[in-house]
Amino acid sequence: MGLMQVSSFAAGQWIAPSGTTSTLYSAANGKIIGEAGADSLDFQSMLDFARDRGGPALRKMTFHDRARMLKALALYLNERRNGLYALSHMTGATLPDSRIDIDGGIGTLLVYASKGRRKMPDDHIYVDGETEMLSREGTFLGQHVCTPLTGAAIHINAFNFPVWGMLEKLAPTLLAGMPAIVKPATSTCWLTEACFRLMVESGILPEGSVQLVAGRTGDLLDRLDSRDAVSFTGSAATALSLRSTDNILANSVRFTAEQDSLNASVLGTDIEPGSPDFDIFIKEAANEMTTKAGQKCTAIRRIIAPASRVEAVVEALSKRLAAVTIGDPALKESRMGALASAAQKRDTLENAARIGAECERIFGDEETPELTGAGIEGGYYVKPMLFVCNDPDAARAVHEVEAFGPVSTVMGYRDAGHAIDLANRGGGSLVASVITRDPHTAREFVLGAGASHGRIYFNNQESAKEATGHGSPLPHMVHGGPGRAGGGEELGGVRGVMHYMQRTAIQASPDLMTGITGSWVRGSKEIAAPAHPFTRSFGELQIGETIHTPSREVTLEDIEHFANFTGDTFYAHMDEAAAKANPFFPGRVAHGYLLLSFAAGLFVEPNPGPVLANTGLNGLSFQKPVSPGDAISVRLTVKRKTPRNEEYGEVAWDVVLTNQDGERVAEYELLTMVSL
Repeated sequence: MGLMQVSSFAAGQWIAPSGTTSTLYSAANGKIIGEAGADSLDFQSMLDFARDRGGPALRKMTFHDRARMLKALALYLNERRNGLYALSHMTGATLPDSRIDIDGGIGTLLVYASKGRRKMPDDHIYVDGETEMLSREGTFLGQHVCTPLTGAAIHINAFNFPVWGMLEKLAPTLLAGMPAIVKPATSTCWLTEACFRLMVESGILPEGSVQLVAGRTGDLLDRLDSRDAVSFTGSAATALSLRSTDNILANSVRFTAEQDSLNASVLGTDIEPGSPDFDIFIKEAANEMTTKAGQKCTAIRRIIAPASRVEAVVEALSKRLAAVTIGDPALKESRMGALASAAQKRDTLENAARIGAECERIFGDEETPELTGAGIEGGYYVKPMLFVCNDPDAARAVHEVEAFGPVSTVMGYRDAGHAIDLANRGGGSLVASVITRDPHTAREFVLGAGASHGRIYFNNQESAKEATGHGSPLPHMVHGGPGRAGGGEELGGVRGVMHYMQRTAIQASPDLMTGITGSWVRGSKEIAAPAHPFTRSFGELQIGETIHTPSREVTLEDIEHFANFTGDTFYAHMDEAAAKANPFFPGRVAHGYLLLSFAAGLFVEPNPGPVLANTGLNGLSFQKPVSPGDAISVRLTVKRKTPRNEEYGEVAWDVVLTNQDGERVAEYELLTMVSL
């Protein structure tokens, strides 16, 4: 294979390396494999292209359109991922490492595609939270809504996950409707560029929605304004430098950082050496030290065990590390590959030496490990290194220095409070794990360590079979942490999308609110249904379409029959004296579920039609008891419509039950699937 010319993609054009370029090396053997960098990039043109071309194109699409786009992109990449695996080995990654990076990134696209279809509307405005009543009579309402930022998202990614790092940021950004300019770390940018080329070649993304900078960012950050956003992954020092840029501060540019983290794993006092749970603890620690050669922002850096268990932990972990085969990442037998660059190897060894100045090295050294594979002697390999800190309270480096490689330190604790203090000494972390079977211990850790961690992962043999691992950020959950970890968050399902949208408080009349949100609110005009709504297809139904049913009297015989038929003979329905003694009831009253059944009988059209199934009921509440002799009627209104597939969509109905005096007795949201 010839030397790679890693190009940038700017304003719809591929720009080859030029000017002052960076030489690229294979981590597996240390040989030159290509170059990257282009001094000729016009960053203002790139921003204009994103803002004026990509942004409008994305914003014309609904959330569901963009979700379908993400799914199509994920499937396209998935069919072509084998070519990415081959390139990934040169970053030092084994095949399992590459799958975490490549398959994990593709999986994140799929999760966000699903979240977009299921949790967001087929609309351009996202309604955030419930409607707020701002007036006595309900003629003035409040509602929070979110709309896409109209600038460009700048994604600055780390070297360790060239594909996942790009896709995990792109997924929520594109779903929000915001274009992105991606800046991968130069040392592994060839893998990012290969994946990016597939994205461009797919033709799935609108023009201007994504661009790539393979090299330096020049004055890009100096050209941003309040419409834009920056999402960064990397070191704390670099994050501080970037977020302190005068232009970023002056324009209040959104800046989200995910950075250094001295993550901890804690062995509970209830876990005995030799037990299955102890084995889980050792396995997790070893995996986090060796997966991606320890080059993970979520890797375990501090192993915290009861003082009486430290010796057993060191013995078991050393034995497991000794069995790890280090070598050519392309070989199946290699269980740990290389660090990503010569600079990364140097930094890892230097920081390991700083930790070693106050801790005892128990396993590993700085000598080149015995390698599996030929012709890889020039690669950036190191041995796993395990330290023991005998006085973690007095130590500093172990709580302050991150050796971003296969390096971890074992330390002992006295009690749960001490373990929590040690975990928190990291100054803010992405994740801590606790191996325990004791719910009290788990709760104590959440209360004591929650404020210092973005995620706390609990595991034991009950959950181990399906647990995803200490170091695995999931797109469903937030990824980020306080303090040293950056003070930001990514992912987290729809929460991640909100980073690229503006939340706005809307205050308006019910009619205007319905028009703005596309969801009917009480007090808004009702549309008389031209026929029974259950006879009308998804496409025919209109938001606000309403029927008012006739009334039905609820008799004592109805209540007793329902009680005997269902077995619900609660005293409030069957014992007049006992019911009167209850402060909530005037005497015997109808069952709440009887009222729901009668309501359905009043508004349901019994014949086959477009309504396929009742799939749920939200927000049920009872406002006033119904006594024998009362009569109930129902108001049924089309509240919200959400397409689900090519055959049917979900219709949410606003249902209100009133008595003969017009008083509200119950309300809920009914969900049905209706054919298109």
